[in-house]
Amino acid sequence: MTTHHLKLNLQDETATERLAQKLASTILQDHASAPVQSDQAAAVIHLSGDLGAGKTTFARAFLRQCGVTGRIKSPTFALLEAYNVSSLNFYHIDFYRFSDPREWADAGFRDLFQPDSVVLIEWPEKADGTLPTADVLIQLDDHDPGRIAVLEARTPRGTRWLNKLQTNP
Repeated sequence: MTTHHLKLNLQDETATERLAQKLASTILQDHASAPVQSDQAAAVIHLSGDLGAGKTTFARAFLRQCGVTGRIKSPTFALLEAYNVSSLNFYHIDFYRFSDPREWADAGFRDLFQPDSVVLIEWPEKADGTLPTADVLIQLDDHDPGRIAVLEARTPRGTRWLNKLQTNP
């Protein structure tokens, strides 16, 4: 069965972190199983949801699972936080403060989307229509108690990741 959507009830912040860790592990395993090709696109994850929905919590747990050590800062004011682990570059971008979709290209962020990169983008709708296609869009919404996470695959690679998540809960 091919999964293009997953809807999950996340009871608390720990459940949000576990989901991020599972997705990170899936992406790292996928990366390790096939060498990076020069024509391959960056791995891209869009994180959407209202303020306080858990986007930064998700990103921090994801990055920690990928091997980032030390403080993982929110990119809300700096716009971008970059990390290098082994042979991969991780970029955490927050477009909350953008008012025009073209601002991300003007800021030079287009150059970050390289084959050896994993790019997590909060508030991707602020750059709607100008970003590379996300492999997975994650919509986080408050749901008392906890959150609802809807993961939508937007590429064949994203579908592969969601299938692995579903078969390895």
